Amino acid sequence: MTPSATNFYTHNQYQDLLSLKRGSIDTNSSVSGYESGAESHDGAKSAKEMIGAALQKHIENVDPHDCEAGAEDAFFVADLGEVYRQHIRWKRNLPRVTPHYAVKCNPDPAVLSLLAKLGAGFDCASKTEIEQVLAIGVDTSRIIYAQPCKTKSYLRYTAKQGVTQMTFDNTDELYKIKELFPTAELYLRIFTDDSASLCRLSQKFGASMDNTQELLALAKELDLNVAGVAFHVGSGASDPSAFRQAVRDARTVFDQAAVLGHELHTLDCGGGFVSETFDDMAAVLSDALEEHFPPHIRIIAEPGRYYTSSAFTLACNVIARRTVADKQSGGDNKYMLYMNDGVYGNFSSIIFDHQNPIPRVLRSRLRSDAFNYTPGSPLDSGYTSAEEDNNVTVFGGKKQVTYSIWGPTCDGIDCISSDWSSSETLDVGDWLYFEEMGAYTKCSATRFNGFTDKHETIYVCSEPSAAALIEL
Repeated sequence: MTPSATNFYTHNQYQDLLSLKRGSIDTNSSVSGYESGAESHDGAKSAKEMIGAALQKHIENVDPHDCEAGAEDAFFVADLGEVYRQHIRWKRNLPRVTPHYAVKCNPDPAVLSLLAKLGAGFDCASKTEIEQVLAIGVDTSRIIYAQPCKTKSYLRYTAKQGVTQMTFDNTDELYKIKELFPTAELYLRIFTDDSASLCRLSQKFGASMDNTQELLALAKELDLNVAGVAFHVGSGASDPSAFRQAVRDARTVFDQAAVLGHELHTLDCGGGFVSETFDDMAAVLSDALEEHFPPHIRIIAEPGRYYTSSAFTLACNVIARRTVADKQSGGDNKYMLYMNDGVYGNFSSIIFDHQNPIPRVLRSRLRSDAFNYTPGSPLDSGYTSAEEDNNVTVFGGKKQVTYSIWGPTCDGIDCISSDWSSSETLDVGDWLYFEEMGAYTKCSATRFNGFTDKHETIYVCSEPSAAALIEL
């Protein structure tokens, strides 16, 4: 599946968007990954402009006070050019490592299609993910079933489809595989130190180094094909030394396997890559691979958020406002803003992924009569009207309004931000946007309280080379 022509804009087409009369979006704020070295500053700015233009084009057609139910729902703008830039950056820094995109992070069909055409493989953890990747024509040799604890029916399905590569980390899984898929190509997943990661995984998966020899011996006894070793230093890792130690441990397991007669040929370095620290992480990983694994060993990895986090921007509508008098601050008011998306929707990353999304003003009622799109103009410029002077405080030379921001459900934990300040006084019908919303967001959204988990994605592409790969 590829983006439809009605919601996809290429690098050349975005000039038409910029010429329309619409509001401003901050094109000066930094977005991790735009200036990775694959793009100049001007290229990064163009990407921001495209995203801003697409956001504004969408909301200018929505009147929250007189629209069909759901027309003002939250929506995404995704820049496939950013995914492309991250791929080029990966190839430059880790030329020996073939990325297998972690589908669970964001199974967006356009992202999968682009990565497939760029030659990436795919890390799938369920039957549905495998089905989705196979449906876009990816060969089974480019798929790894990276789930150490597999459902029996899913295992039968993968055997039928010919998806042979998979991980294991315990004896019971080996007996299961022997029963249902004895010709599978197995990677022993080992325990790693993931204490410096956003989301720890080794407390759930990974064989300890004390047990690896026993598992390899059992696999030999069962006549199973152990072809490699896998590890994962945790999602959103921050300590490069974790990769170095994991590679050393993997080398030990390779040596253990050779003694037992296994012929291992693949090392799976898992995920944990984030854009902000990627260059440093990649340097450490490359050095470790060069030291411990000769060139004939195939190296793969399972990046997820690295590819998509900065590619997706989310826009939300303010559906309600509550004024809270603050008697301790000299009579200034504070506000509670309620948006049509929250922690049970695309902001699930706050709870599950330890994220802290930053609100930015996309459109406010006070600026609705001055919406000429001017790339580079900053938001939160300090504008206030005279009637609002009693509702703001002065901070850094600008008058600031204090808010807490809440999701739409009737659950008290549905809080996006408990303390946020802006120079804009926002009200019902205004819009906020959030950058870095491409990882573990839409894929984790629920329908709790009856709110939708189907949010539209508008695609732009700031890289002509990527646009050429995408069918319109």
